Amino acid sequence: MLLLAVVAVVAIVWVLIAQPWRSQASTPAPEVSRSASATPSVSPSPSEAPAASDAVPGENADAAPEGETDAGLPACGNADVSVEALTDQSGYAADQNPQLSIRLTNTSAEDCTLNVGTTGQSFTITSGNDTWWRSTDCQSEPSDMVVTLAAGQSVTSATPVTWDRTRSSVDTCQNPNRAKAPAGGASYHLAVAIGGIPSGATAQFLLE
Repeated sequence: MLLLAVVAVVAIVWVLIAQPWRSQASTPAPEVSRSASATPSVSPSPSEAPAASDAVPGENADAAPEGETDAGLPACGNADVSVEALTDQSGYAADQNPQLSIRLTNTSAEDCTLNVGTTGQSFTITSGNDTWWRSTDCQSEPSDMVVTLAAGQSVTSATPVTWDRTRSSVDTCQNPNRAKAPAGGASYHLAVAIGGIPSGATAQFLLE
């Protein structure tokens, strides 16, 4: 009897000390450590430089490659080409500026070549013996353009040159107060030359 009492006391003491049910209830759930997922830093690739073939073509894009010429064709001479001075009107009101052009005709029986670029062009306006304006006085960045004129072909400059009705000189190109040409029915004459060939006659016009 005494032995059973001792066994019972020992069992009670073990339960109080060991507390076996707390092994699950008191065990905290494992804490998951989550490291922030860093957004990868992406360095953009440098823009590719345009290839040479992608460059915007210049004014001479349609010109023949350097070294290539119209082999065998002679240069046009004074006897081969007639040059004519042209104005868009024969008279101009006070608010109108004369538009000046050149017409070329190959009067020979054979093709020939001529430099029709601005380096070889000149427009000159006179009134009596007084030279009022020259296109070469304030010309900027002149260029060459050698073309073939077929026998009998006639061509006219595509873009007219505008005369602002002022007196030109190499010293007054940037002067906005250049002398104005007299009007009121005053008569003027246009002479032109291209590729070293002058016009055979002048074109007369009036300023009102």
